[in-house]
Amino acid sequence: MFKRQKPLASERKRGLFSQRATRFILRDDMRNFHFLSKLVLSAGPLKQTPAVKHSKTTHFEIEILDAQTRKQICILDKVTQSSTIHDVKQKFHKACPKWYPSRVGLQLECDGPFLKDYITIQSIAASSIVTLYATDLGQQVSWTTVFLAEYTGPLLIYLLFYLRIPCIYDGKESARRLRHPVVHLACFCHCIHYIRYLLETLFVHKVSAGHTPLKNLITSCAFYWGFTSWIAYYINHPLYTPPSFGNRQITVSAINFLICEAGNHFINVMLSHPNHTGNNACFPSPNYNPFTWMFFLVSCPNYTYEIGSWISFTVMTQTLPDGLTA
Repeated sequence: MFKRQKPLASERKRGLFSQRATRFILRDDMRNFHFLSKLVLSAGPLKQTPAVKHSKTTHFEIEILDAQTRKQICILDKVTQSSTIHDVKQKFHKACPKWYPSRVGLQLECDGPFLKDYITIQSIAASSIVTLYATDLGQQVSWTTVFLAEYTGPLLIYLLFYLRIPCIYDGKESARRLRHPVVHLACFCHCIHYIRYLLETLFVHKVSAGHTPLKNLITSCAFYWGFTSWIAYYINHPLYTPPSFGNRQITVSAINFLICEAGNHFINVMLSHPNHTGNNACFPSPNYNPFTWMFFLVSCPNYTYEIGSWISFTVMTQTLPDGLTA
């Protein structure tokens, strides 16, 4: 009998142990649940994740034809609506490497104007298919190259005439006649004028990144270099006659020339840094600099100062070609 009661005692012990374990587990669960509830309440209400809107991007198909033969050159697909004519030229060059972006002119019609690089495809598209006509503009040069060539030539050409090289003037006549002081002053003023041009082209003016046909470079250089040769020939000639009113005429004109050159420089600096209000650029207004007070009289004082410089140079040297150049 005693041996049979042992299993019952052990079973009771096991039951008591399991009941205690269950109580501890329930207490831990209640504590964990209570802690989790406090954590959720302290975190505040759940924020809804905003739905991501997928905008539909419109693509265009651009057909490029030769403006002369009107034959199809290529088709550019998957061109976005925000793409510009510049982007189209780049893709056109990748599809047809022989068509360089700087030499390509794109038109909506064969006889129409060339489209600017900043124009977007969306602004000219009437449907999903856009037809453009391509024209080879010929050899192109950058605008910076054009301006540097225009201004470097006169600087060097004038110095050649100032040195009175034998191939231009008679060597014996040049050696026999000494230069008048106004000749040296004219060379100094002329060099200042074009050195200022060169420095402003490199450091002041915001030159467009575009290109222009080579013929424009030739035309501009012919004008600047030709007039410089005409001016320099008479001023540096051995038979040059000094101004009629002597030093007074030379001094007043030279001072006025330097004032106009300084005014031209300050105005160009102001024009290169316009005041911006919102999306609009405001025209410069006069400030504490006296050279900017010319804005009270004219809208573009740089041209006024430019004309004043050449008029002063003409009066100082008393030569007709200077006046015609101005």
